[in-house]
Amino acid sequence: MIKRLIWGFVATLFFVFQCNIGNASAVELSVEDRTVSLNDGGDTVVLSVKEYQQGQRVFQNSCSYCHNGGRTKTNPNVTLSGEDLALAEPSRDNVNGIVNFLKNPGSYDGETDISDLHPNTKRLDLFPGMRNYTDNELKAVAGYILVQPKVRGIGWGAGKVLN
Repeated sequence: MIKRLIWGFVATLFFVFQCNIGNASAVELSVEDRTVSLNDGGDTVVLSVKEYQQGQRVFQNSCSYCHNGGRTKTNPNVTLSGEDLALAEPSRDNVNGIVNFLKNPGSYDGETDISDLHPNTKRLDLFPGMRNYTDNELKAVAGYILVQPKVRGIGWGAGKVLN
């Protein structure tokens, strides 16, 4: 009986330890890590620890199903890496660019409206949870996405298919 209890405890500790590997705590992030581009004009914003945690929660609850680890399930050639976000039209390598995309999603080249395919704040039938997100929550998740390449490096968006 005691042997099972000990093994159960060890297994629980191992599981908890495994769940925390690779995730940076907001408290551990430096101001430099939490500084992200606000807009195309070069302005920056420093995410507070609370904003980072809020963005992480929104991402994990709403975005990670299709964008786990910064990858894009429906199109592995386009990830949430800093490089891919910068090359999008319009660019999405800043908070305002990502928030605009979440409100009015368009294809990577900017030529096609994809609001019928990608969850957004207007097509609530695709992902009803989007109706509940405030502008502050959208900004927080955008900030979280932009911090990840600094924290995870090439691991964020890894698995890209090269043509």
